Amino acid sequence: MKNFLKTLKNIFLPEKDDIFLGLVESIEVIVSKILSLALIAVIIFAVFDVIVFISQQLFFTSYPLFKDTLFEIFGLFLNILIALEILENVTAYLRKHVFQVELVIATSLIAVARKIIIFDIDKKTGEDLIGLGFAIIALSISFWIIRSQKNRPSNH
Repeated sequence: MKNFLKTLKNIFLPEKDDIFLGLVESIEVIVSKILSLALIAVIIFAVFDVIVFISQQLFFTSYPLFKDTLFEIFGLFLNILIALEILENVTAYLRKHVFQVELVIATSLIAVARKIIIFDIDKKTGEDLIGLGFAIIALSISFWIIRSQKNRPSNH
């Protein structure tokens, strides 16, 4: 018990911030690894789901044309791509211990593009489409700003 209290004291004393920050970073790494493993499981399941869905459409429907389900198939594919991008975000964090904003914005662009690709004009309103358009513009401008700052030679 005495050692435990000493450890707590070392963690929470202001002059021992480096110990506390090391503990926080260790927890972040553990959580990131758990999220990576969980996301890999989700991606594998999603790929299996796409294969089953396409197989059912090809072999178990009266007419195996994808015209009615094409947007659903595209949506499933894009879901997998978004999950892969999120996994890339997590693994990039594990490599560098920094969130890469450019990667996060690119993932967001893919997610909004997915919404536009599978947009059902019969069930959604024009305002929904305008909102998605504004989201694409804002994310594109953000991506451009970050990319142009990244490619800019620094004066430091």
